[in-house]
Amino acid sequence: MSLDLSVDEVLSTTRSVRKRLDLDRPVPREVVLECLELALQAPTGGNAQEWRWLFVENPEKKRAIAEVYRTQQKSLLTGNFARHGDIRDGQMNAMLGSALYLNEHLHEVPVLLIPCVAGRPDGGPPNASAGFWGSLLPAAWSFMLALRSRGLGSAWTSAHLIGDGERHVADILGIPTDGWAQGGLFPIAYTKGTNFKKAMRLPAEEVSSWDSWRW
Repeated sequence: MSLDLSVDEVLSTTRSVRKRLDLDRPVPREVVLECLELALQAPTGGNAQEWRWLFVENPEKKRAIAEVYRTQQKSLLTGNFARHGDIRDGQMNAMLGSALYLNEHLHEVPVLLIPCVAGRPDGGPPNASAGFWGSLLPAAWSFMLALRSRGLGSAWTSAHLIGDGERHVADILGIPTDGWAQGGLFPIAYTKGTNFKKAMRLPAEEVSSWDSWRW
């Protein structure tokens, strides 16, 4: 069942949801596939549609993936984060707390998603890398928007891709490592409440320029 949200509301209130994921409420496959059908309408380079969407419900596989995620994420959670001297600094503690929560509970999330795209971007020129990920990321974001419109949430995580984590997850799920790249790891669950606010962002005037670089 879709929420009564305008397009602008969906776009401005789709958050990275971690602490407010409902770990106890089952997520029907038909709802997930409904969201995916919408996401597949996104543009893809050359209309190749060389994407695959691997959903994980099996408890043991989720637990194994979560262990890889925790191992690889250690370097991120214990690292030093850049300070910007603006509103972003005030959000850092909340972001870290949210990340730690997901780190501890990832295996409890009803469904995990790993979107994959054919090929590897490694070592290619900038246009090839941009086109490669540009053939997957619009659809992945559309999927998150579709989840939000139906009272579900997710977070775009990539910690498991650090080091040899991608290979370990590929081994768990049988993903070919020589022909497919993983684009992230998405926890999927209904959210505890559906009232999400706009995030604090730098104003558009501050991050935009016209006709030439001004920073």
